Amino acid sequence: MTFLQLENIHHSYFSNTQAKEVLRAISLAIREGEFVSFIGPSGCGKTTLLSIIAGLFPATEGKVYIDGEELATLHQPSIGYMLQQDYLFPWKTIEENVTIGLKMMERNTKTHKVTANALLQEIGLPHVGSNYPRELSGGMRQRVALARTLAVNPKILLLDEPFSALDYQSKLKLEDLVVETLKAYKKTAVLVTHDIGEAIAMSERVFLFSANPGTLHKVFEIPQALQELSPFEVRQHPTYAEVFQTIWKELESLG
Repeated sequence: MTFLQLENIHHSYFSNTQAKEVLRAISLAIREGEFVSFIGPSGCGKTTLLSIIAGLFPATEGKVYIDGEELATLHQPSIGYMLQQDYLFPWKTIEENVTIGLKMMERNTKTHKVTANALLQEIGLPHVGSNYPRELSGGMRQRVALARTLAVNPKILLLDEPFSALDYQSKLKLEDLVVETLKAYKKTAVLVTHDIGEAIAMSERVFLFSANPGTLHKVFEIPQALQELSPFEVRQHPTYAEVFQTIWKELESLG
C-alpha cells in the first residue's frame, strides 16, 4: 500500500534577479513501513525534497500525500524529522527532551514519564532520564534524538544525514538501532545520505537523483537477502559489494 506519494514536484528558489530550478518533475511512491534512501551528487535537491515532504515549505508545483491525505491538510506532528545535529535543549533533562513534543501537543502529562522511560529503554539508555545532554556522548545524544522523534508517534520519519557527525563505530551501532527500532514500530522512513554503503545497509530501495536541476534518475531495489539482515551484517554479505559497485557506477555516470 502506498503511504507517501509525491506527484510531479517542481521547486525553484527565487531572488530579486533570477530563479534557480532545484527540483523537476519528481514523482515517486513509498510503501507503508518501507525504509528508503535518497542519494545523489551535491546540488541534486535531496534535502530540499525532504524539507518539502516535512512540510517546512511548499513545493513550487506538485503535491505530497501521506497516508492518502494531502500534506497541506495534515498536522505536522504526523511527521518526525531527525537531523545531523541532535538539537537537544542543554538546560533540560533527557526525559524532558524526549517528551518536549508531547508537551507541545498538550498530550496527557501523566503518561509523559512512562513514554520517555519506555523509549529510553528501547534505545538502550534506560538510566539516563535525569541526566543532561552534556553528560552524554554524541552517539548517545543521537539515540535520545531518535526517542524524541518517536515519542509523538509520527506517521513517517525523515532522516537527514543523522549519523554523519558520528565516529564510525557509533555510526554503525546507531544504524542497527534505527533499523531495528523502526521495524519494531512499523514506521515508514526516508533517509537522505551521501554514503552509498549506509543507503544499501539500511534501505529496501535506494532512489538516485541527478543534479541541476534535481530529477529522479534511477531506483535500485535492494536484494531481499540483504533486507533481512541488520545494517552491520549487510556490509559483511558477499552481495553487498556487487550492489555497491552497481550504484557507484551509476552515480559516477552522472558526473
